Amino acid sequence: MGLRAVACVLGLIGMCLVPALHGQQDAHASLTPTAERKPAPAFEVVGQDGRKIHVSDYRGKVLLLNFWATDCGGCVLEIPSFIALEKAYKDQGFTAVGVSMDISYESLKDADEAWGRVRPFVAQKGINYPIAMGDDAISKAYKLSAFPATYLIDKSGRIAVAYVGVVINKDNVEANIKRLLAER
Repeated sequence: MGLRAVACVLGLIGMCLVPALHGQQDAHASLTPTAERKPAPAFEVVGQDGRKIHVSDYRGKVLLLNFWATDCGGCVLEIPSFIALEKAYKDQGFTAVGVSMDISYESLKDADEAWGRVRPFVAQKGINYPIAMGDDAISKAYKLSAFPATYLIDKSGRIAVAYVGVVINKDNVEANIKRLLAER
């Protein structure tokens, strides 16, 4: 293949990828009406400190549940927004929980190997919210097909919003968090 053909192919790839990436950088989602919200699937994952974490532990709070991996570029781009949201709203009945999917995303052999990647990453990024290690059970429960995937769960434990894909819009997420915090 000649240089001109290679340049043409690369140009076509770039034209296809750039709009897709930029189009998802401003993803907006509206809250599902209260009566139509479905319960968040129950789960049990192990946190950094070795304690078990359940979705029911956050009943009465607004929960941002983020599924991510250390080598997922879009996941990494979102983390500073979640750090800021945790800092701004943690005293108002909100928390974020990050669920690392490194085991499946990186085809790692077990949680120990994954924590070997995740712990230094969490420290380097200054993540200020709980991190847990995901597994096949939580992946199936939330029907995960892409990363990152982020859910806002209301005070009653129901999914109010789902964001799937690269780089969600922080302002939209924050507006939805404020609305959920205001719900009775």
